[in-house]
Amino acid sequence: MSLLDAIQRGLSVALLLLGAATAGSADDKIWHVKAVHPDGQLINVKAIDKDGGIHAVKAIETDGNLHLMDIKALVGDEKLPVKILVSNDKYMPVKAIGADGTIFDIKALPPEGGKLDVKGVGRAGNIIDIKAISKDGRFWGVKAISPEGHVHDIKGIKMFPDQDEEAKVNGVAVHAHIKAMPQVYSR
Repeated sequence: MSLLDAIQRGLSVALLLLGAATAGSADDKIWHVKAVHPDGQLINVKAIDKDGGIHAVKAIETDGNLHLMDIKALVGDEKLPVKILVSNDKYMPVKAIGADGTIFDIKALPPEGGKLDVKGVGRAGNIIDIKAISKDGRFWGVKAISPEGHVHDIKGIKMFPDQDEEAKVNGVAVHAHIKAMPQVYSR
């Protein structure tokens, strides 16, 4: 096993343990998930069920952990995982996955109406850029915003970059996990 393989497997175990530890506690802090319009306006990001019902999408801070926060769709009393699914599409589909494998669309909902896709649009190593795609094809950032106004990036994370399928979640093939993390500058 190469050093890179060992590091990736270690990251895999750490993320799985982090996911188990963040299943929900009284100390959870809920961060808003928003797309950022180029004029600075914040656009709601929501999960849409097959009947058109609209559900919150949030970042979950557990026990003060700000390094990798889970992104969840809040549907009733459930916190559904939000993941990038395996696909051959040009842009990678971002979806919430119900306990029975039901898929919920993740969309940005601009105030003038309509629904904008939220997708993985590019990749650098193990990190996938998550963006809302405007009607004219521009990419808008997707961010997590704390109740105090702190901002984190929302990114896809590949634990096994050479594999298309990372895992199955409730029977659904997952390409990458989605987390909120501190912002970093990149070009």
